[in-house]
Amino acid sequence: MSAKGPLTKGLASLFLDRRTEKDIMRIGMIGLGRMGANMALRLTRAGHECVGYARSADTVRAFRAQGALGAESLADLVAQLPRPRVVWCMVPAATVDSLLASLVPLLEVGDIVIDGGNSYYQDDIRRAQDLAAKNLHYLDVGTSGGVWGLERGYCLMIGGPFEAVGYLDPLFRSLAPGPHAASLTPGTTADSGTAVSGYLHCGSHGAGHFVKMVHNGIEYGLMAAYAEGFNILKRANIGDADIPQDAETAPLRHPEHFQYQIDVAAVAELWRRGSVVSSWLLDLTAAALQKKPDLADFAGRVADSGEGRWTVQAAVEEGVPAPVITAALYARFNSQGQGDFADRILAAMRYGFGGHVEK
Repeated sequence: MSAKGPLTKGLASLFLDRRTEKDIMRIGMIGLGRMGANMALRLTRAGHECVGYARSADTVRAFRAQGALGAESLADLVAQLPRPRVVWCMVPAATVDSLLASLVPLLEVGDIVIDGGNSYYQDDIRRAQDLAAKNLHYLDVGTSGGVWGLERGYCLMIGGPFEAVGYLDPLFRSLAPGPHAASLTPGTTADSGTAVSGYLHCGSHGAGHFVKMVHNGIEYGLMAAYAEGFNILKRANIGDADIPQDAETAPLRHPEHFQYQIDVAAVAELWRRGSVVSSWLLDLTAAALQKKPDLADFAGRVADSGEGRWTVQAAVEEGVPAPVITAALYARFNSQGQGDFADRILAAMRYGFGGHVEK
């Protein structure tokens, strides 16, 4: 653990007093979507008690059906929690402030609020200050694991005060994959710290989401590199195509150099074994290509939920070059059709100066 922060007088002892011998805790989980519900169920399987709440009553009923506890309202959720209450929020970044506006008045001194979504780290700093004024504690926990986290565990990047993070260690330990998820890096041991188990106190307020922000920026770049590489492989047969010979088409100087009928799905499967580019992202790519090699179920519109933008902004502020992540972010914009008008401008200019007609 690192980065100590202020704590209400006497709260440290309260934390210790309220911990059971078996480190079993009861928490509230707000947001029972793809991530929140599975995280709550993983905690339940580990022996903790989770009270779940979502705006949809049907969602709460489905959650209860899996052996967890449910709440009819925020007030009902808070009423079911022992002090100091722990409320974990798994909602979209755009809705966190409105949720806190409704939740915070229901809480009492010493309660802990966790934002496990993908909030902007600067918002965490502001929210932590606002809650500290009410003697409430706020943690930001960047969470990675996706829909596979229920079984594989979640990688947790944590920001907040030292004592509160320590108090919640049983939750983090239960959610994380554990040291068995990957072989130990040479020079480390099983007791080298919590990172080997899949969770880390990264620093003070905002640090968790800052690390998660950069994590997702890297994810953008990795995904773009895989996508571009497989596209090059798929087009390696262009020499066999009937390429028009006109002023609007760049000539292929050596068609004989591009006559490969490469099985892209097989290459993905190949690279999973012994290759330096093997990864979980490649595993997922191989599975998708095996299911449907033409990927016809996908339109190719790739969303960006903010983390890539914030990573690029941080790089600019720090004066750090990040060309790969930036290019990957712009590629996502283009996939969403955000470059369509620019393309029309290009076509208009070509037509204006050379009479070039779009093909």
